Amino acid sequence: MKKILLLMAIKSLLSVPISAQETDLGMFEQHGDIGNPSLKGNTVYNKKDQTYLLSAAGKNIWAKEDQFQFCWKKIKGDFIIKATVHFIGEGVAGHRKLGIMARDKLTSDSRYVDGAFHGGEPLNTSLQYRLSDGDTTGQIIISSIHPTEIELERTGNKFTFSAAVYGEPYRSVAKEMNLNDEVYVGLYLCSHIDTVIEQAVFSNVRIIIPPAKSYQPYRDYIGSHLEVMNVETGLRKILYSVPGSIQCPNWSRDGKFLIHNSAEGLIYKHDLKTNTSSQLNTGFAINNNNDHVISFDGKKIAISNYTGDHISTIYTLPITGSDNPTKITSEDRGHSYLHSFSPDGKKIIFTGQRNGQWDIWSVDVNTKKEINLTNNPTLDDGSEYTPDGKSIYFNSVRTGTMQIWRMKADGSDPEQITFDEYNNWFPHISPNGKWIVYIAFPKEIDPTTHPFYQKVYIKLMPASGGFPKIIGYLYGGQGSMNVPSWSPDSKKIAFISNK
Repeated sequence: MKKILLLMAIKSLLSVPISAQETDLGMFEQHGDIGNPSLKGNTVYNKKDQTYLLSAAGKNIWAKEDQFQFCWKKIKGDFIIKATVHFIGEGVAGHRKLGIMARDKLTSDSRYVDGAFHGGEPLNTSLQYRLSDGDTTGQIIISSIHPTEIELERTGNKFTFSAAVYGEPYRSVAKEMNLNDEVYVGLYLCSHIDTVIEQAVFSNVRIIIPPAKSYQPYRDYIGSHLEVMNVETGLRKILYSVPGSIQCPNWSRDGKFLIHNSAEGLIYKHDLKTNTSSQLNTGFAINNNNDHVISFDGKKIAISNYTGDHISTIYTLPITGSDNPTKITSEDRGHSYLHSFSPDGKKIIFTGQRNGQWDIWSVDVNTKKEINLTNNPTLDDGSEYTPDGKSIYFNSVRTGTMQIWRMKADGSDPEQITFDEYNNWFPHISPNGKWIVYIAFPKEIDPTTHPFYQKVYIKLMPASGGFPKIIGYLYGGQGSMNVPSWSPDSKKIAFISNK
């Protein structure tokens, strides 16, 4: 699929001379040619679009000696690197290749492992490796595809290469091999003909250092990116990064700011014009979780604050902040995890722990009267009104895996919407009512959970029904997109990825 924004970025990048030097390499430390090709390559980072343009000659990355352009940083221990990739032009050699590589040394015969995408015929997408310095290269072919999404992961001495065509799930292969604990890791390009320069663009590049295996959820956190994505093209942009945990952005109804929370329990407003975050005044409510929503008219925000014996309790306040939020649910009844205002602002729906089970409930904002909308011994969660107020989407594990469901606003006529092996959470309906996005967790997890630090997909499907497609290849999970996060024009979504 051709991506409009990506092609615009490519056009602007092509105006940069190959000999130009770029000191800002974004996430990487250095770049240069490996193996001394006769024509010099280059790497240019476009800070505005957060894309990398690589230009390279080089005879090959194969056999016992390599020649290519490499943009790298040194990483110790486990990592995951992701990118969306695109060759520029038809190319000269069918074996021109790009990918992600981990390498012991910057010598031409160093042992290495990489994920390789060949830009012509044959359509080999493979994990390549050299087991020792000067050894002959081997490979494991994933399939004969031209991928747009690639990922290389290290877990100890196991290296996994995953690749996909945009919209489809990853296919993966793995190899056990010894590399140094600290390696040179990065993006590469090789023309396969030493007298020819080829070019390629890498976008959506993400470097992830996973948490230690001993990490404790809700206590130990890795860093967070606040991101936005164009849902048509899949092109992503990092707006803001922190070393700790921020979670769950809402998009304001006027499109001017995002609301997110921190793991410490505070609510923040992120101004999209200045790209800065400031704390929203929530008065005494400073122990908030990541369930917060903005009313359809944009005038109020509802929050879930832990009160009493650490019971999640719903409050409302003006979107501008308040010293005295209004309590909507009572901690005496059990946990209330907020999910959506009704379009008229008169009701709030939430996941309530009542009568020994977790169901979808509604509460009248003025009278505080609660109504039970679902009544199942299994978990129902993630409820959200459609913009016309006639239906509610939610996720339920009642069929064994977590799937997306829809019911009428009064809780009647529930029907299952997704049917697959993934565990699907948090359906969010676009403001124009045409689309639904949700997070697909791996099939291996407990379907009643939505844990941190997973490789998940963001999926898009028509609200009228149809086959969902993947628009985001994400490292995240809990806190990424629990709350409504569409832009007002229904063109973008906001979310949190982890790093």
